[in-house]
Amino acid sequence: MHLRFVIFLIVASLSIPAIFAQGTNQPTVDELVAKDIEAKGGATALNNLQTLRSTGKLLLPVQGQIELGYLQTKKRPDEVRTEASLQGMTQIEAYDGKEGWKVSPFFGRKDPERMSADDVKALVEDTEIDGPLADWKTKGSTVEYLGTEDVDGTPAHKLKVVRKNGDVSFVYLDPDHFLEIRIVTQRMRHGAHEEVETDLGDYEKAGGVFVPTSIEVGRKGSPDKQTIVVDKVESNVPVDDTIFHFPGQITVPQPQR
Repeated sequence: MHLRFVIFLIVASLSIPAIFAQGTNQPTVDELVAKDIEAKGGATALNNLQTLRSTGKLLLPVQGQIELGYLQTKKRPDEVRTEASLQGMTQIEAYDGKEGWKVSPFFGRKDPERMSADDVKALVEDTEIDGPLADWKTKGSTVEYLGTEDVDGTPAHKLKVVRKNGDVSFVYLDPDHFLEIRIVTQRMRHGAHEEVETDLGDYEKAGGVFVPTSIEVGRKGSPDKQTIVVDKVESNVPVDDTIFHFPGQITVPQPQR
């Protein structure tokens, strides 16, 4: 047996365990989700966070840049209301757990209108106080780990979340802090494919939970994205359920237990 062949066999035998070791060093979905939850403050703190109110400004890339007042209120399990105000007019989008509605005064529509099933998809995702990864099994989602991918110079962990409605979100976690730094969502909207990219940053603590206070949203690849800058975050503030319901809608109070 030639010496060169013997050396090749030795090198190969040493390399095989190393290759398998590299594979086993890959984090699992459960490990990454657990680290994400812990990074946000832990499961107990997340469960104790029942309402979240964010106040700040919305920056739109229109004729340079337009600044609007911004207010978003979330309430568990699945309610959200977002307002954007300018010169006495307020754009509203809300979801009460069953249906979504909006008021669009900037488009000449001052009366509330119910939203279509396609338009309400993004609002349903906005209701998630703790993000798309927490309780993903309970939500009916599937999650797959896809390795790492560069996000503005950061080798972020990439997870593919397929929601029960078929929409797909690619969630990128910072490798050091395990918080979401980018979410790319793909969905069908009015018969057309839509891909929305959301960058998250400047996390601050509210009610024991870290939440992003800098949010940039827009179509993937588009230079014109809207930016949300949150100046104040309030946790577990009293919230009247009627703000989420379609105006004029009669709601039946839930029986006291």
